[in-house]
Amino acid sequence: MTIQKILNTPQSLWERACSRKGQLGLSDTPQRLLREQARSHMGSLCAVALAVSLVGCAGLPDQRLANEALKRGDTALAQQNYQQLAAMGYTEAQVGLADIQVDSRDPVQMKLAEATYRAAADTSPRAQARLGRLLVAKPGSTEAEQHEAEGLLKKASANGEGNTLIPLAMLYLQYPHSFPNINAQQQISQWRAEGKPEAGLAQVLLYRTQGTYDQHLDEVESICKAALNTTDVCYVELATVYQKKAEPEKQAELIKQMQAAHARGTVSAQRVDSVARVLGDATLGKTDEKTAQSLLEGIAPGYPASWVSLAQLLYDFPELGDIDTMMKYLDNGRAADQPRAELLLGKLYYEGKWVPADAKVAEEHFQKAVGREVAADYYLGQIYRRGYLGKVYSQKALDHLLTAARNGQNSADFAIAQLFSQGKGTKPNPLNAYVFSQLAKAQDTPQANELATTLEAQLPPAQLAEAQRLLKQEQAVRGASSQNKLDLHALQEEDGEESL
Repeated sequence: MTIQKILNTPQSLWERACSRKGQLGLSDTPQRLLREQARSHMGSLCAVALAVSLVGCAGLPDQRLANEALKRGDTALAQQNYQQLAAMGYTEAQVGLADIQVDSRDPVQMKLAEATYRAAADTSPRAQARLGRLLVAKPGSTEAEQHEAEGLLKKASANGEGNTLIPLAMLYLQYPHSFPNINAQQQISQWRAEGKPEAGLAQVLLYRTQGTYDQHLDEVESICKAALNTTDVCYVELATVYQKKAEPEKQAELIKQMQAAHARGTVSAQRVDSVARVLGDATLGKTDEKTAQSLLEGIAPGYPASWVSLAQLLYDFPELGDIDTMMKYLDNGRAADQPRAELLLGKLYYEGKWVPADAKVAEEHFQKAVGREVAADYYLGQIYRRGYLGKVYSQKALDHLLTAARNGQNSADFAIAQLFSQGKGTKPNPLNAYVFSQLAKAQDTPQANELATTLEAQLPPAQLAEAQRLLKQEQAVRGASSQNKLDLHALQEEDGEESL
């Protein structure tokens, strides 16, 4: 058998061949030679497989193994299996590779992923759903792309693909001007009346978007308790509800239920990590950082992203550990190519909170997270704006801060407004200062509001009109998504993969 034929042999046939090798059950003496030849032939299959870097039959590329590896954060193993299967022409493996490219958040990789999804969308419902979600989340998407996303998501849903209603709801909420005949609440209500499984979470999304989540905690609890056995993201939502409602007994019971489900393999490590981060979030209510630490320590060895979550927990709650422990966590995260580890290390050296401040070292770590963590651009912009490297680099500061602002980092708008109004290292520009001070009002902080009011009062009517025109222009560049940043755990995959 040629190597090409071996590579084209379906995995299930490989497994049967290797498991039955030497057990053909041919007992008649005249057939003994045939049996030996068969044994030799089957053994050759595995030997040649080994020669092409597949470690015996157990090392054959495996789509299921790749999917599970991706869920637990083992990107390297997932990519290895996807690449081998993709080389054989398996469409779903090609889509899996594209998923990893999307998860990198690197703009170049995401363009490659979009091309892969498009190539597979004619035959793969999974690719249809992925491409639809990618277009929903695409910054500055065109109206044509938004309508394309709607069509793809509807088609994927009709083909039995899950996680399509939430992106559809997100599409309608973010771009109402592109869908003037669709009322998001009415559409969600219709989905709920039809009994569609994702409709309840779409309602939760609407509450988050409208800023009325806290007014509907009881309904969110009811929706997620009913969907908990089929939609494990509801563990995150329920943990949030119980923290906001100050119901530690319910939260403790939920944690036990989640741990049992994780032990059975029905809840992913990623979901456990998300719940732990809720427990450590002081903005949601009274924290339970010790339980969060325990959850994260249990999953980190098999889910590298949790090393960084542990480091962040120590950063927020210093009493849980020391700098040596934090550095060990971050080293583990960096070894697994976790950009959040580089971001947090950069913050440590930027702020001088746990280690001596060192802007140069901070810059090096932030540079490694650029393109994958929005905040990396923000901190780099601040280093250059404030002259932490010995002088002000105004253009570099503007480039990074504008990238951060257009990707949803509201605090970057305030920094840009300061850059143009203070004129440190650059010529003051009252019009640009006005534009970004108005955008910074989304922060709703006293400093941002005061600066916006002051700058507006300083502009004569003619300049104010021009500044308002520039403001509309910048808002158009950003699109609706950056004006109304959605943060919903339910936008993640039901099978544990990150959503777009």
